[in-house]
Amino acid sequence: MLEIIPNWHPIFVHFTVALLSLSVGLFVITPFVKSPLQQQWQIVARWALWFGAGFTVITGLTGLYAFNTVDHDTASHAAMTVHRNWAIAAISLFFLITVWSVIKIRRKQSLGTIFVIAMVIAGGVLGSTAWRGGEVVYRYGLGVMSLPKVEGEGHAHEHAAGQGHDDLIMKDIEMPVKEDKHDDGHDHDHEH
Repeated sequence: MLEIIPNWHPIFVHFTVALLSLSVGLFVITPFVKSPLQQQWQIVARWALWFGAGFTVITGLTGLYAFNTVDHDTASHAAMTVHRNWAIAAISLFFLITVWSVIKIRRKQSLGTIFVIAMVIAGGVLGSTAWRGGEVVYRYGLGVMSLPKVEGEGHAHEHAAGQGHDDLIMKDIEMPVKEDKHDDGHDHDHEH
């Protein structure tokens, strides 16, 4: 596995995004849930936040390593820098929110509406960070070992959005048109 993954950032980032997104979602909907589910979901939301914050430390460090080691050009460096800056903001927000939650819980105090609003804002920053990270990989190809080469018969074309390889093959095969009569009395042509 080590030889196909240039760095560990893509592995840890998914735990961070999943756990922190779960936490945000639960903190938002828990006030609208009735007891005893409400208390259970609040506990899950807190643990997801705390575990997510723990993974964020590893994610941030592996991201910094990736930032300094992946091969890149000028355009991808700019995209990488924007992703890094959003990541620093997300890490900072979630670190502060995590400390805030630990203090409140230790004092046996409610987290409150302002806390939930802060979580939603941090969740938005996290989403923006994740989006930009996806662009760094999928738009600029950073962190991938190779891209496929366009070669061989039938591979030098562009796929239409939403069409897979099988759809393109089927497009070239003519299918008979069948006329159906429906209850409305009209003939309808259907392509298969």
